[in-house]
Amino acid sequence: MSTSLTPDPSGLDALDRAIVNVLVADARISNAALAESVGVAPSTALVRTRSLVERGVIEGYHASVSLTAVGRPVRALIAVKLRAHDRDEIDRFTTFVPGLPDVVEMFHVSGGTDYLLHIAVASTDALRNWVLDHLATDASVAHTETTLIFGHHPGTSGPLLPPLSED
Repeated sequence: MSTSLTPDPSGLDALDRAIVNVLVADARISNAALAESVGVAPSTALVRTRSLVERGVIEGYHASVSLTAVGRPVRALIAVKLRAHDRDEIDRFTTFVPGLPDVVEMFHVSGGTDYLLHIAVASTDALRNWVLDHLATDASVAHTETTLIFGHHPGTSGPLLPPLSED
């Protein structure tokens, strides 16, 4: 594999990009197998991977858990609109909500909705109660709209880093 060290605008050279792509495909790969896959010595692969972590390119290594298998088969996206765009309320909401039980992810978005919450619960009754307990009673929340997720079809799990052109 060619490992041109010409940087691109992201600050990643071809070796960095190759390492990221391999790790996105298999975060559990051994360093020796990673090194072989990208065509460098194991010590080089280790140093470069550590550098990617230190530079914030690699933010972590994660297990993918079946929410159904852990008793949370009902998933929903909840659109939340705040009453006012007060900085203190935004900061409070943004800090508070991700720590609530059953929140898988929270997105701060533009448009008519301020936040999208992805939650996973045990039942539709639990979903209704979650919205009532955590959002309907929150004075900063003006409106919510809940959409059930019938199926989840993940796309590629990575940053899709194409190889650098050989110009």
